Amino acid sequence: QVQLVESGGGLVQPGGSLRLSCAASGFTFISYAMSWYRQAPGKERELLATITSGGVSINYADSVKGRFTISRENAKNTVYLQMNSLKPEDTAVYYCYARYALRGYWGQGTQVTVSS
Repeated sequence: QVQLVESGGGLVQPGGSLRLSCAASGFTFISYAMSWYRQAPGKERELLATITSGGVSINYADSVKGRFTISRENAKNTVYLQMNSLKPEDTAVYYCYARYALRGYWGQGTQVTVSS
């Protein structure tokens, strides 16, 4: 069955870094565009970054541009989100999302807390 498993979340101090991973299985990963979203308490889910199936095109939300980097390793069916210069407002549950045409799959999320 389809699985997207995020990992790498945790507690980090402001200014610190984390790298999230999302391991995919049960579908043809290389065919899917991959995205990272986040959702803070009381807020809507926010699209952060998207990388196309071949990795040629990448887009970022203004809120994370210059601080976060999305990448993928198709040989490992994994997408990453490198997060630098973290701020308290980056605290949220982070989700990966796989999309191909009208088909989409979500991971279960990983908590990121930025606090001193």
